[in-house]
Amino acid sequence: MIRKTRLFTPGPTPLLPAAQFAMAAADIHHRTAEFRALFLKVLGQLKVFVGTKNDVVLLSSSGTGAMEASVSNTTSPGDRVLVLSAGKFGERWVGLAKAFNLQADVLTAPYGETFDMAEVKAALKPEHKAIFMQASETSTAVSHDVEAVARMVKNTETLLIVDGITGLGTMQFDVDGWGIDMLIGGSQKAVMIPPGLSYLSVSEKAWKAMETAKNPRYYFDLRKERKNAAKGESAYTPAVALIAALGASLDYIAGQGGGDLEKGRIALINNAQVNAAATRAGLQALGFRLFAPVSPSAAATAVAVPEGVDSTEVVKALRSRFSLIITNGQGEMKGKIFRVAHLGFFDYLDTVALLAAMEHVAKDTLNFPVVYGEAVAAAQQVYAQACK
Repeated sequence: MIRKTRLFTPGPTPLLPAAQFAMAAADIHHRTAEFRALFLKVLGQLKVFVGTKNDVVLLSSSGTGAMEASVSNTTSPGDRVLVLSAGKFGERWVGLAKAFNLQADVLTAPYGETFDMAEVKAALKPEHKAIFMQASETSTAVSHDVEAVARMVKNTETLLIVDGITGLGTMQFDVDGWGIDMLIGGSQKAVMIPPGLSYLSVSEKAWKAMETAKNPRYYFDLRKERKNAAKGESAYTPAVALIAALGASLDYIAGQGGGDLEKGRIALINNAQVNAAATRAGLQALGFRLFAPVSPSAAATAVAVPEGVDSTEVVKALRSRFSLIITNGQGEMKGKIFRVAHLGFFDYLDTVALLAAMEHVAKDTLNFPVVYGEAVAAAQQVYAQACK
């Protein structure tokens, strides 16, 4: 039988066709009026997509590049910072802090869980230069309470720097109202284009911190990018085709809101949240256990497999039987969980297809007592309720 590949990974995510066409047609030089107009348009759209009046800087890198830039631009060797770590990407903040010779106080939460805000408050000290955290911890499919942390540092000297790489487009943020000093995004996530671009909003408080920061920076010097962006240029050669694709994607998102990008962003978030809820309901109906039941992310769902089962079996069965690509656990969680994505270019019928395939795998590979249609029916109930 014909098998169409379906990508259900939390990055890269499925590509928007209009963005693919834009990339193919992006045969323009980056020091021309044509590109400057495109670049300024995309930077303006990104501010709306992020939901901020702050400057947004666009970098030719993966999201980790923007994470590094947020550290190198705002800190000096020896600065004391607080890292909130509850997964592989929280651990990445720890690694970055070490690389730039910071004194990192690390508050951890177990994989699959979020933070106790009383513990965060107790750990936070006036001398902390910054807090680094995830909004959505993709390795465990957990969402964290950014707003609660923001309240703790608002009107203080401490910067709040948030990895929103899978949070943007799946969670609501009030960047300016909450006081998020840097919010980081990546191109291969909710904006539905290939890897290679990262972006971050930067508050005036963060720009001010850069003036006294002593850590080295060259390619990722955000002040250079801000200066050049005012002229419609990047400091160095940009990823022209990806920027064209990003513009097409943001136009598409605006179209989902009747031409209003802010409404389109809300529609994109709602879409991810409904598909996530439907997926969770369907998988639980089959007998699977959610790995993050208390504070699940809408970017992806993490599912624990039963004792004695390797989650690799589920990943391989979906790929070999249905060309449906999900992800295994990362690091120590490999073999213990699998993850299904919802961010970006997914719709309700994609969710139905996933759950229908999962019914076969649960029955034939895992020997679950499956009644065909029960996972799909559970998802349909969630979708019907959301449409009322």
